[in-house]
Amino acid sequence: MEKTARTAPERIQKQTIRQHIVEIVSDSGEGAQKAGQSFGAISAKMGNGVWTVEIIPADIQPPARTKEGTSGIRIRLGAEKITNSGDEVDLIVALNEIVPYTRIERNELQEGTIMLIESKWARHDSQDIRSSYANAIDDFNRLGYKVYEIPMEEECLKFVSDPKKGKNMWVLGMLCFIYDRDMARAEAQVRHTFRTKNQKVIDNNLELLRAGYAWSEENLDFQFTIPAIATDEELVVMNGNEALSFGISAAGIEVCSMYPITPATSTTHHLAEYMDNLGGIVHQAEDEIAAIGFAIGAAYAGKTPVTITSGPGLALKTEFIGLAVMAELPLVIIDVQRGGPSTGLPTKVEQSDLLAVLYGQPGDTPKIVLAPATIEECFQFVILARKIAEAFRIPVFILSDANLATGVQPFPRPKLQAEWLAGPIDQSPWPSGLKPYQWDSQTGISKRPIPGQEGGMYTLTGLAHTPEAKVAYTPENNQQSSAMRSRKLAAFGRSLKPPAVYGDESGELLLVGWGSTRGAIEEAVDQARAKGAKVSAIHLHFLSPMEPGLKEIFSRFEHVITVEINYSDDPNDPLITSENRRYSQLAWLLRAHTLTDVDCFSNVHGHPLRPKKILEMITRVLNLEN
Repeated sequence: MEKTARTAPERIQKQTIRQHIVEIVSDSGEGAQKAGQSFGAISAKMGNGVWTVEIIPADIQPPARTKEGTSGIRIRLGAEKITNSGDEVDLIVALNEIVPYTRIERNELQEGTIMLIESKWARHDSQDIRSSYANAIDDFNRLGYKVYEIPMEEECLKFVSDPKKGKNMWVLGMLCFIYDRDMARAEAQVRHTFRTKNQKVIDNNLELLRAGYAWSEENLDFQFTIPAIATDEELVVMNGNEALSFGISAAGIEVCSMYPITPATSTTHHLAEYMDNLGGIVHQAEDEIAAIGFAIGAAYAGKTPVTITSGPGLALKTEFIGLAVMAELPLVIIDVQRGGPSTGLPTKVEQSDLLAVLYGQPGDTPKIVLAPATIEECFQFVILARKIAEAFRIPVFILSDANLATGVQPFPRPKLQAEWLAGPIDQSPWPSGLKPYQWDSQTGISKRPIPGQEGGMYTLTGLAHTPEAKVAYTPENNQQSSAMRSRKLAAFGRSLKPPAVYGDESGELLLVGWGSTRGAIEEAVDQARAKGAKVSAIHLHFLSPMEPGLKEIFSRFEHVITVEINYSDDPNDPLITSENRRYSQLAWLLRAHTLTDVDCFSNVHGHPLRPKKILEMITRVLNLEN
């Protein structure tokens, strides 16, 4: 029996809360992500802290009504800044009875979770489906969830002939009522979402949005209010890939060359919407090798281009990355990391490419590597990367990941600055007698010749070469050129400051993270410190060269543990000893870099790290339960 469709409640129970975690789960192709992204954007524009994470099946077209085909999105919203996707779900919307099981099996729900489930399956023509639905409802009630059976499709059929095209907007309307969202903002968001469609499509989706809100107002018996964050700042709301795209534009990068690959592709989709209006181009090459080859050609011609990829694409770009290092060409390479190896987990998060970026090419290939930790930093770091690449004639990597790629978060609207933009190509005469690779012995930097400069012609080659750009294999020349390319890292490293310690400057345990794990780590540290634990954290943004002062910081703590989303051996696993244990990637680097006994906490579950899991590790290491 449908609990909420019988009679309108006499009184809606209203509750003010500080934060909630909401999930929408469905079969693939039912628009759960679009509804969740819209809900997150509406909430952010109303002044709430927001973080979203998409739940995407590995298969392109998985079978319907299967656990493997579960698709959806998680939205965490609150009355304070939200920096990660949080722990257990408070409310879940499910478009069939199968998909919640994947969330239950992964311990994403908790006793008391509100479950709003599509009820059409109770009346399905198939007895097997009707039985499956009835059994599932019994399971969900037995597990302690607050189950509401919602006639979503029945209500949508009052407005559209195909409820699969629009049910997500009805769900969005329902969530807007439940969380007391401003409908004017909601309608504006729907218009923005469907701005490329015709007016009839926009009107239909607006009608479904209003219908979902009206039905919920009449039939549901609960509503939540989440106070807005007080701020005078003007905010923007976007995901990490959009922030990378805007960062490319703000940096004045005029050439983007790529080949589509999950989860990086939407960066260039977004960029392509407006790049032509800015006088630049987005080039979709025939493969990953051609994409970086095109970018290197643009770099030789005087531009500082960007190429965007993920792990498998990075592997294909290996030889050309070496060419960019040897030729000392400025190039920005964005790697939106995903699970591996091979094609691995295309739609899942990992921080799996750090060692590949640093050491995945033959010979010594120094490059600068940055890792943004927030959506805002995805924007800022592209501007920084272009400047560094040009100043040091070196490839600069930005290591994002799938968590940042799809995560939506508000941040202060950037105040655009002319100094962010690339300057005009230097076409002044090349100084007489100056060599194309006349390295400064202190910094390794040399002036960059541009084709077309009077007297600036030179040979670009991937072979070992002299300062005059002549091919040469002498021992002395190869040693010198290798030293000069490496010295750039030392020169850039002198500009870096030690990382700030989050918490006390000394203590029992220091957690070290990089990339998208920052919010979860710091939330877990706050919870542990509230229990009296002497735990702190640092987060690294520069991974090559590394930020200075790490060994001294590490010396002030009894234990140092990295927190990462890549593989490491559990020391208690069969056959694993202190001699053969494989450490996670940053831990491996830090052990070599600081000669400190750095331990690691990591997994490759394909999901963002939860604060709760990190807190459990802290509790175990420090014996807090005792």
